[in-house]
Amino acid sequence: MIVGVPKEIKVHEYRVGLTPASASEFIRNGHKVIVETNAGAGIGFSDADYTAVGAEIIPTAAEVFAQAEMIIKVKEPQLPECAMLTENHLLYTYLHLAPDPAQTDALLKSGCTAIAYETVTNDAGGLPLLAPMSEVAGRMSIQAGAHALEKSVGGRGLLLGGVPGVAPAKVVVIGGGVSGMNAAEMAVGMGADVSIFDRNLDVLRRLDARFRGAVKTRYSTAHDLEEAVLDADLVIGAVLVAGAAAPKLVTADMVKRMKDGAVLVDISIDQGGCFENSRPTTHAEPTFVVDGVVHYCVANMPGGVARTSTFALNNATLPFGLALANKGWKQACKDDKHLANGVNVSDGFVTYKAVADALGKEYRPLDL
Repeated sequence: MIVGVPKEIKVHEYRVGLTPASASEFIRNGHKVIVETNAGAGIGFSDADYTAVGAEIIPTAAEVFAQAEMIIKVKEPQLPECAMLTENHLLYTYLHLAPDPAQTDALLKSGCTAIAYETVTNDAGGLPLLAPMSEVAGRMSIQAGAHALEKSVGGRGLLLGGVPGVAPAKVVVIGGGVSGMNAAEMAVGMGADVSIFDRNLDVLRRLDARFRGAVKTRYSTAHDLEEAVLDADLVIGAVLVAGAAAPKLVTADMVKRMKDGAVLVDISIDQGGCFENSRPTTHAEPTFVVDGVVHYCVANMPGGVARTSTFALNNATLPFGLALANKGWKQACKDDKHLANGVNVSDGFVTYKAVADALGKEYRPLDL
């Protein structure tokens, strides 16, 4: 199979679909890897690093798309990239289609088969290709939130951990999954007063055992969550419904009643965001202020630590990518129901029900 790796074009996105080491694995399995020039330059991978393992450097994205059978990316294809996809392409990347009708329509029009990292599952019910970026985003959310609390950027002027004699900031984490747990871990490490909300008692028990009383685990009712948000200095939105749009758990009315200079960090923004006022921002302009509350809604948070994120992502995506190349996508999905759960679009139809429901599209179950 010819595997193509274009350079990412989203604002301040420096990750790359394959590292040279990952490209080498495809080549060792008998496949051809073509890489757009400078695709990895932003994180220290030169064209020479790729040619050293046997990959071929291609001058433009258009030529990569024209030659490749499988396109491996990191972020969802932007509309100019969607226009280069055809029914002969297999696209393997993050998609986050539920809040993005324009991208969905473009993928449907192309006729390609698109496999979303974020809906591939495992036997434990987890999302193994989303998990590494959830870990990164969870940890980054506290860094970003701590900075946004500084007075010079519009925050309350608080040090997250306080100092002896001065109380630490109050941090509320909504969602006890991978990103929420990692956010809590960082916040605790910085000395904050941390509460974490979830509606799954087993999750709360695991968190309680992990943190040994260092965080307050709380069952998420609308009343208790609202009370905590209004008292918080920093709120982390880490809610995920796999493949579907995130629920809006912090309303615009709640924001009006929050502390002036408080901070909201929406990790769920890729799936539409879990705060009512959320709208996607970029690393170039990461925040905006509504009713005196700072909102951080960067839609590709892990791109800020692109080298770490690329290695972490490749570690997870490589085995599935090799299966797709070695067997062809249909056979690979026949052999692995979890990989089949990643197919969101095929033959001009939405094949993932949560996406179809969110966008009001016709749902057609995947036919292998």
